[in-house]
Amino acid sequence: MKTLIKSLLVAFTLTAVTFSTSVAEINKPIGKPRNATAFQSSMYTTIEGKVKIAVKKQTGGKVEVRLTNSTGKEFFVQSIGKRQEAARLSLDVSALPDGVYQVTISNGVETTTQELTLATTPVVQAAPRLVAFN
Repeated sequence: MKTLIKSLLVAFTLTAVTFSTSVAEINKPIGKPRNATAFQSSMYTTIEGKVKIAVKKQTGGKVEVRLTNSTGKEFFVQSIGKRQEAARLSLDVSALPDGVYQVTISNGVETTTQELTLATTPVVQAAPRLVAFN
């Protein structure tokens, strides 16, 4: 009788441990939770046809800066590393064709998008000058 009780107790204990372990594995989050790196950014254009971008961020995470057109084609990609705290970027957009572009700054969780419109103003030719002698 003692061996039967001991055997049932061992079987019950193993079943309980196996069940609790399998439930713990199901509810376990997949992968490490990502901590977003906080960042601040500013951008402005210059007369020379450049876009100046300043990014200030916390260390410990990456931030990516992208310039894409409306179809999704990338013209510029710059990754700011984990150990950098600030970056100053200068993009020369004077050679790009007219259109609407997006400057996207992302840390993988948060994304900031600014729209950039490039348009060439048409050159208006003045009427030819009339010079007459009397």
